[in-house]
Amino acid sequence: MPTKLSVNINKIATLRNSRGGDNPDVIKAAIDCQQFGADGITVHPRPDERHIRYSDVREISKIITTEFNIEGNPTEDKFVDLVLEVKPAQVTLVPDSPGQLTSNHGWDTIKEKGYLQQIIGVFKNAGIRVSIFVDPIERIAAAAAATGADRVELYTEDYAKNYRKDKDAAIAAYVKAADIATKNGLGLNAGHDLDRENLRFFKQSIPNLLEVSIGHALIADALYYGLENVIQLYKRALIG
Repeated sequence: MPTKLSVNINKIATLRNSRGGDNPDVIKAAIDCQQFGADGITVHPRPDERHIRYSDVREISKIITTEFNIEGNPTEDKFVDLVLEVKPAQVTLVPDSPGQLTSNHGWDTIKEKGYLQQIIGVFKNAGIRVSIFVDPIERIAAAAAATGADRVELYTEDYAKNYRKDKDAAIAAYVKAADIATKNGLGLNAGHDLDRENLRFFKQSIPNLLEVSIGHALIADALYYGLENVIQLYKRALIG
């Protein structure tokens, strides 16, 4: 099964917000990414709305023709209410603190099992697929199955950071965690700092990868190569 590319458009919203107004147009960017071949659109609204706004999420939900993935921390009631209102194809639960610059760790699926079971049940009862952000640790990946999640999203910053030093060592923990997650019936997603250089090897090493969510690197590449071309470059990297 081909791995899906979900384009995170937060950085486009960041650029818009830096000057006010509606340039670049975030809604048009979502439409264009779909037309250029993206298999999904990802957004990660935060409480301060420093990039994607809650109003953006509502507007994007009206035009989405591919899969819509909303990321965020479900401890925020505003986030939970938004997801239940919009009903995306997937919600990805990330344990961010309110002022955090970017995601930097996954859930402790052992200590937080009870809470995760409760909140995941809320979303699944609404017919929404649930993925949870986890570090590449075998016991964490194994315990994720007991939370009721459909998938895990492997947090790939360590892989990306160490890829150039020793790609085999960098991928080792991810292969083990992915194998454990799969054996426990979980689907596999991945995201954070994946780029054109390290994506192909990640996919080759974890062939049953269902989806990657990529924003920062893809949007940065688009400055030089153009958005349509870059989406196709990333999709080719996922062919293996």
